[in-house]
Amino acid sequence: MSSTLSADAKDALARDVPASEHCRNALREGLYYYGGAADRTTFRTQRASIARLAWSLLEDRTSRRIRKTAGTRLRRLPIYEIDRDAASAPPKPRARCDRRMELRGAFLACGSIAVPARGYHLEFAPPGEAEAKRLLSLLRADGRHPKSAPRKRRTVVYFKDIDEIAHVLTSIGAFGAVLHLEDVRALKETKNRIHRLVNTETANVDRAASAAAAQRESIALLADAYGLRNLSAALREIAELRLAHPTETLAELGRRCNPAAKKSTVNGRIARLLKLARGLHRGRSEA
Repeated sequence: MSSTLSADAKDALARDVPASEHCRNALREGLYYYGGAADRTTFRTQRASIARLAWSLLEDRTSRRIRKTAGTRLRRLPIYEIDRDAASAPPKPRARCDRRMELRGAFLACGSIAVPARGYHLEFAPPGEAEAKRLLSLLRADGRHPKSAPRKRRTVVYFKDIDEIAHVLTSIGAFGAVLHLEDVRALKETKNRIHRLVNTETANVDRAASAAAAQRESIALLADAYGLRNLSAALREIAELRLAHPTETLAELGRRCNPAAKKSTVNGRIARLLKLARGLHRGRSEA
């Protein structure tokens, strides 16, 4: 069977058998309650590791065997089945550890995690309405806020918030899946920061280029109508530098001045040049 985030998480959980008897019982009841037929006499799964776990948790294993049957035409993966005596719905666990073991059984039986590249998504597809209501109650008792929606005559319980998903996976012991999701989240956040920085820098470059073009246009107007030789030495110098170096920043132009000038000084000189150019432009318009 191919390896996925869900498959890896389930295989790891299937190997982690609780030490205490009451936790093992809660895990067994969770597996058979959420992963079996309506009368809870047959447990079904497509993962051999989960089938072995479900079988190992049975009290009477001598007469029980794991059956392997062919899958459907669309999904050719084999199905593993285990029979047990008919059982009523187990009582709701009171201890926190037992509630979480039942949640682990629910995840192993009917849960899945979406591939992180496609978005964060943890869902449970219980076999019936009663199981869905019980699962919602268990999750809310653990402080979570699950959502639910109908799908193909079932009620699906799901999460899309990464913090909620991480909490649920941590509570059932799927630590490897949590680490994987946190790695993906860190990578996404780093990429988003880089994109924001690149976009900001690109916008700054575009604004600087537009401003420099407007400055050159104004200086060209001054040179044509007024003559740069008629400007003061400081203004003439910065005007000539801007025409000679159209792509440089104000700080770079300031370093070319003799003596070197600060960026604020260069900005002030450019502003005076623009003011003179606007005055000439108005004069031409009135004329």
